[in-house]
Amino acid sequence: MASYQHILLDRAGATARITMNRPSRRNSLSEDHLRELLDAVRSVAATDATGLVLAAAGPVFSAGHDFGDVSARDLLGVRELLAVCTELMRALQSAPQVVVARVHSLATAAGCQLVASCDLAVAAESAGFALPGGNGGWFCHTPSVPVARAIGRKRLMEMALTGDPVDARTALEWGLVNRVVPDDELDAAVDELLARATRGSRASKALGKRTLYAQLDRPEADAYALALEVMAAASQLPDAREGMAAFLEKRRPTWTN
Repeated sequence: MASYQHILLDRAGATARITMNRPSRRNSLSEDHLRELLDAVRSVAATDATGLVLAAAGPVFSAGHDFGDVSARDLLGVRELLAVCTELMRALQSAPQVVVARVHSLATAAGCQLVASCDLAVAAESAGFALPGGNGGWFCHTPSVPVARAIGRKRLMEMALTGDPVDARTALEWGLVNRVVPDDELDAAVDELLARATRGSRASKALGKRTLYAQLDRPEADAYALALEVMAAASQLPDAREGMAAFLEKRRPTWTN
């Protein structure tokens, strides 16, 4: 399997595993990290693997977009970054493999988007989920697209507007994850669910998955097109720049409006 800087890619039997391995940056999603994830997903999609596990190393599953990367970009640059991110989310759903998110800890913003974009998700009891842009300067427009489709409008509005995290049990009740298990049982639960979800014909399963997304999420491409443009433009607003600067400088933000 290929080697990468920010992720690990390996395979055991019929299951491939992508592990985000940028713990010092809380697995935040810089463009380089996103492109590695996209390349790895596409590489796995071209193999005869039947399952793909998306996991993460370190104390955080993913903190979302890397503000150090975003804050250095102009409008066109942020638009390009978000386009790569959207490509990744759609690649997870178009891959013929059954994709399971293994969520061991906090998944925020685009990290939560990753979880919602996987076919299935298993969370440890210590995991949490948040769309924190609602209490900052840069709203979670694109992360809200798949999260809304997983949990519904009112719950999405609560997550997106408050920015408050929800615990794993709430995420289960709301439909963002399929299972919540004790932390030390996470790997076994992922393996068990994946084994059941990959039974039967691989070709039939791949066609079935593609058709399910086509009928369930038909408006998603339009939603992403809108959200991408709005989020890219919003990245250039004063409060968005201030929010990212405050995060990077480890200080409280000063909002202008």
